[in-house]
Amino acid sequence: METPGSPNPYTFLVGSARSGTTLLRRIVDAHPAIAITRETHWVARFYEKRRGLTDDGTVTRDLLARLTRSRRFARFGVAEEDLARLIANDTVSYAEFVSGFYDLVGKARGKRLVGDKTGEYARAVPTLHALWPSARIVHLIRDGRDVALSVLSWKERPGAARFSTWHEDPVMTTAFWWSRNVRLGREGGADLAGRLYYELRYEELVTRPEAECAELCHFLDLPYDDAMVRFHEGRTRHEPGLTPKKGWRPITPNLRNWREQMPAADIERFEAAAGDLLHELGYERRFPQPSGALHAHATAIRERITAELRAKKQRVPAAWSAA
Repeated sequence: METPGSPNPYTFLVGSARSGTTLLRRIVDAHPAIAITRETHWVARFYEKRRGLTDDGTVTRDLLARLTRSRRFARFGVAEEDLARLIANDTVSYAEFVSGFYDLVGKARGKRLVGDKTGEYARAVPTLHALWPSARIVHLIRDGRDVALSVLSWKERPGAARFSTWHEDPVMTTAFWWSRNVRLGREGGADLAGRLYYELRYEELVTRPEAECAELCHFLDLPYDDAMVRFHEGRTRHEPGLTPKKGWRPITPNLRNWREQMPAADIERFEAAAGDLLHELGYERRFPQPSGALHAHATAIRERITAELRAKKQRVPAAWSAA
């Protein structure tokens, strides 16, 4: 299904929300050879739900209208008339159309290679691989307890809040939300050849950025360029009250530290829900043996979330079914 002659989409940067994917996008986008788009959100969803597509995956005019009506469309720097030309013959496959879209982004940015940073695509790795078999997946993983600190203090409504268990137990719900995102990304990546899937730890990226960026470039078959770690130069803002993201601050370790900032009771609840994944990833656990009551509560929360996901025909990690 991949578009002949087009290398794009070259890579997808994926990962659970609040894991540092925006930082990673800025780092990779600073490389002179590749542009990384901001979140598209629609690429996997439109295909899976056949929005604006025929049953056999051919693009229709409705898809074009859906995209250009979006308030986010302008951010990509693509002219509507150029996008319309991609479907002039009415027989363009979805993979060809989206590859053409990324090519147009690259043309606007003056770069031949183009990737996409949409964290939620961690849950759609099989779809992305089916559409573009040579696209490389970079999965950024961060300690879930630090992710939870950010989610639980987020002014916006977090993705975890869509589960009915959120108001009852936001900590455990966030733990399972994080676990699902990470597990689905890893499960999807396990089915890819070794040169197509790469896991990057946030903690390593922010403590040894040059070395991690060099290794990432090796995976992407790009020469390392120190512009990656200098992505912030000329863009940093110093107005009071700005978050590190809005202030375009340089790479900074320990912006969140669950060991110092997370109440012990919350740590225990999080680990009762997702401690198995923390252990699998090599993260230390403060409460490796949760109480029987807490374990039972976590099981009940997971089963409710699983039922809600299946009712909506959404993916559930295989590990949850085996638990």
